[in-house]
Amino acid sequence: MKALKQRFGGLVRSRPSKVGPILRIALAVAIWPHGAQKLLGWFGGPGFEGAMAQLTGFFGLPELIAFLVIAIEFFGPIALALGFLSRVAAAGVAAVMVGAVATTHWTNGFFMNWTGGQAGEGFEYHVLAVAIALAVMVMGSGVLSVDRRLASASEAS
Repeated sequence: MKALKQRFGGLVRSRPSKVGPILRIALAVAIWPHGAQKLLGWFGGPGFEGAMAQLTGFFGLPELIAFLVIAIEFFGPIALALGFLSRVAAAGVAAVMVGAVATTHWTNGFFMNWTGGQAGEGFEYHVLAVAIALAVMVMGSGVLSVDRRLASASEAS
């Protein structure tokens, strides 16, 4: 048990901050609908098969990476909302956002396409998502989280 605490304790250890839940829930709310579009076809999305076809065909991602993008965008925000392995979930979200900028949004510039005058969306949204994800990775889940309860339980034993 002591070896497990030493190895994985840092993943769930969390500062008793009230900012942690605000950041992780905001990130979850911003990302989860995109995952629901890709996995379930909600909010006008293509659903799993359509998203896989788009990510592997149009964007040229390997199937495993496309699957991980969908899984991270759907399940990562759920983990963030619960405060369960938030550092891992935030790292996944950050990786997806960096990948989206690198494969799609960089060529469209910084700004979102508010006026419809650009070829596509810029990457300002992604900068904010990565910044929030980095903050969660540094500070942990904060109060009101599964991680905090797990850390408390492991310290007590």
